[in-house]
Amino acid sequence: MTLQVLDSGFRSLLEEHAVLRVLATDFIFTEGPIWNPKDQYLLFSDIPPGIRHRWQGNKATIELTPSNMGNGMTYDDVLNLLVCEHATSSVTRFSGGRREVLASHFEGKELNSPNDIIMAADGAIWFSDPSYGRMPGFGVERPCQLDFRGVYRIPPGGGALELAVEKSMFTQPNGLCFSPDEKLLYINDTEQANIRVFDVEGGKLKNMRVFADGIADAAQPDRRPDGMKCDARGNIWCTGPDGLWIYAADGRLLGKIAVPEVVANLHWGGAQWQTLFITASTSLYALKIRVGPHKESFMSGYI
Repeated sequence: MTLQVLDSGFRSLLEEHAVLRVLATDFIFTEGPIWNPKDQYLLFSDIPPGIRHRWQGNKATIELTPSNMGNGMTYDDVLNLLVCEHATSSVTRFSGGRREVLASHFEGKELNSPNDIIMAADGAIWFSDPSYGRMPGFGVERPCQLDFRGVYRIPPGGGALELAVEKSMFTQPNGLCFSPDEKLLYINDTEQANIRVFDVEGGKLKNMRVFADGIADAAQPDRRPDGMKCDARGNIWCTGPDGLWIYAADGRLLGKIAVPEVVANLHWGGAQWQTLFITASTSLYALKIRVGPHKESFMSGYI
């Protein structure tokens, strides 16, 4: 594994002599990893064939098919699974084998294709809505009904869907994550190759500024910001050229981790939450690290 160290703080994040391991392969395009802390397994999506996989006991098995081309996933505070579905342009919740649609339309029109999703401590659900799930291979090819690509909030307990950003702000919003205290929300844009950060006040986003930009390489046009997570120290881990780019909370680029395939997303799990699971094109990878995730609602009691 190749590391590009740009700041001395980078080495404190990784286990010495850490090895990037292939856990499973021969998929088409993996995405949406999420760790179940109660039963100790990882779920991840293989979008093109519409399959949700489970990795447990050193092997991957099929959890659900068809999965409506599910992409990003997370859990709510009682471990119901929340899923962004490309084929149905919906955000759904799975509880006791029952599928419930939480969001599918805005202003009377279908959402584009919900992509990445997180849940705040207050129970609000936030998700990005680019148009990738309406493109061949990653969804069902069809025209968009909305003329913009937004980021949305589902209020705690449900209610009318709220557009959280200006309609013209994003080209293709994708990964999103909170800071450890949830006073900041980071959102990246794949096409613009940047990360924006907002103050979160009363469920509203304020004071937008660009946290990082230039996350692109002309020689690697398919490697741009996609999945993104925040660790317990407030560092931001974002996919990009070569693999993963890690930023300090003050915006300094600490370093990069090379991954041999195009990385789509990442999530912590395993014992003490110090295994980083990485979904990258045809494979699921794992890397031992020294820092865990910031505590999300579904991790309460397990971290």
